[in-house]
Amino acid sequence: MPIPSRGPEPDPPPEGAVLPPRGDLTQPGPPAEQAEPGPDAATGTAAPDDEYAAALREAEDRWRRALADLDNLRKRHARELTGQAAAERARTAAAFLPVIDNLELALSHAAADPGAIVEGVRAVRDQVVNVLERLGYPRHAETGVPFDPARHEVVGVVQEPDADPNTVVQVLRPGYGEAERQLRPAAVTVAKRE
Repeated sequence: MPIPSRGPEPDPPPEGAVLPPRGDLTQPGPPAEQAEPGPDAATGTAAPDDEYAAALREAEDRWRRALADLDNLRKRHARELTGQAAAERARTAAAFLPVIDNLELALSHAAADPGAIVEGVRAVRDQVVNVLERLGYPRHAETGVPFDPARHEVVGVVQEPDADPNTVVQVLRPGYGEAERQLRPAAVTVAKRE
């Protein structure tokens, strides 16, 4: 005898949808009570699950220690970097202290001999140029050299019959530093090409 149909077949569920449990499958319930320890427990040999759990705990412990070490390294590096920056600022400021002393000395003698002020200011300027050179930023204010866009900034072009074309004729503002370590380029006028 044929089995009668229960009605129209339902549409298939969309792909990836979770289906309700079928009546013939066992439903999850409370966990079953633990069984008595087996023969392995009496002999002391660990089950494979215990070995995996121990290895997992050890790997997790090593991972946490590595993370802690990395965090400590990052903090120590940040402290060292801050300390180095502070030391460099102090070294640079200390290099300018004699310049300030000489300016104050020149100002204190200004009333006695006004002509000496000019000499004092020149001496202080030379001292500042020397400090910048020791810090790695030499002064360049040469004329008659070929124009170099890495070292010069053109502020004017002049007709100069005695100069070769594209050479520096006059330095309006000196530059300091070389190549990648340049504080500023020299502002120059350049001879025009004819």
